[in-house]
Amino acid sequence: MRLLRIIALLAGVAVGTAPAQVKPPFAQLVERLSEPGGFFPSDNLVSNETSYLHVLGAMRRLGVSGGVYLGVGPEQGFSYMAAIKPTLALVVDIRRDNLLFHLLIKAMFGIARNRMEYLSLLYGRPAPPDLVMWTDLPLESLLEYLDGRLPDSTLHDRQHRRLMGLVEGYGVPLNEVDRATLRRFHDEFASTGLDVRYSTRGRGPRLMFPTNRRLYLETDLEGAAASYLSSEDRWRTIRDLQRADKIVPVVGDLAGSGAMPAIAAYLKEQRLEVSAFYLSNVESYLFRSGVFPAFVGNVRSLPAAPNAVLIRSGFGRWGGAQIAIAPGHFSAPGLQTFGRFLEFTKQPEAVEYWELVSDGLELPATAAVPPG
Repeated sequence: MRLLRIIALLAGVAVGTAPAQVKPPFAQLVERLSEPGGFFPSDNLVSNETSYLHVLGAMRRLGVSGGVYLGVGPEQGFSYMAAIKPTLALVVDIRRDNLLFHLLIKAMFGIARNRMEYLSLLYGRPAPPDLVMWTDLPLESLLEYLDGRLPDSTLHDRQHRRLMGLVEGYGVPLNEVDRATLRRFHDEFASTGLDVRYSTRGRGPRLMFPTNRRLYLETDLEGAAASYLSSEDRWRTIRDLQRADKIVPVVGDLAGSGAMPAIAAYLKEQRLEVSAFYLSNVESYLFRSGVFPAFVGNVRSLPAAPNAVLIRSGFGRWGGAQIAIAPGHFSAPGLQTFGRFLEFTKQPEAVEYWELVSDGLELPATAAVPPG
């Protein structure tokens, strides 16, 4: 026994102590790139940007493809990923809850064989018995099927337990609050179905915001269906990225000194370049908080492809300026090349938000009317 103890001590392992468990590479990367979470007044499980696909035509004309996708928020980014087919996608959001939601979605992609099964898992509905027959049907048919099925609480419970088994296996540490949050998120989709909407904390869903059904069915400016669920091929692009651990959720402040510098360092280390960076309207909050210059510094540190773009959305009024929004939509899309952004923000303290969101490529309904 004494000899065993000496050998163990020489090896740096205490007798009777199990070796430290090594995290999977996916969890290691999540940990390496993330920082402590911050506050945002919504769970943001569902987008509220009905015009989100309007940038795809301009992205195609610019040849935005491959590389690294960066972006905030929930599922919306999947449609951009399906279009550009990145080699790596980093979903960076200040909310730890956003990371949790993406882990749950990742598990669904790990199980689902096609879009129909994926949607059945997400919304707690029984999948059709002839699942393979639904593979290439139009998205409208899949949504009609879901609309005609009531939620099955027993099935939903069983599916959630199975999904959580996968989530736990990804190696990202979870506590009981995290597990309760994941259950709450999944329950919301199961109870509300395709009518689930964006909501802010302390306020119920507002009818002015679109349902997930509508967001799935939105089109690009040419009228073509282009969400990640609009075709099996687009959905498989996301499935393959998820199963290869190439969609990595990161907790981070876009203007912070933790996650964004860590991402820049990692991409340089891996010799990867950003091709697209989806911002939603986060910049408006950065302006309000007086940290926009720090965000500009973080963008400047990113290795980016020559044709890399920033994707943003504008909502309503900002001070005395009115962002033009197309009829029938709640937001206006914006697309700006990295080069133009860096030129425009050489003196970030002097930049006005309404000037920023109206600058860039010409897209319908992106102009901002100056005050006065």
